[in-house]
Amino acid sequence: MEIASASPRNDRTVSLTLSDFVIPPDDVPKDVQKAIKHWSQWVDYWAVDWDFKGDTFHNQWQTYRTRKNPDLQKSASHVYEAAGEYTVVVKVIDILGNDTTKTLKVKVE
Repeated sequence: MEIASASPRNDRTVSLTLSDFVIPPDDVPKDVQKAIKHWSQWVDYWAVDWDFKGDTFHNQWQTYRTRKNPDLQKSASHVYEAAGEYTVVVKVIDILGNDTTKTLKVKVE
């Protein structure tokens, strides 16, 4: 999983952009591999805990694809009430049900 940006702005807003995701093709049936046209199709859904405290992941934001809306939102933003350092955890669940996690530190002023 590649996060293109995790950048705080002056108004205490942190924005994340999911920019890439791959899974080992050996795990995916050939017909499914052929149907994938964009890296985001490997992702079933992704979620963010904007203030991870080191114990339990709290799903504070998520996006997922549906049959009606197969496009996946690739960016998310959060406004922090107070300045400080925060741990942000991003979880991506792929189309096979595998969970990939990335932890980021952000400083909000």
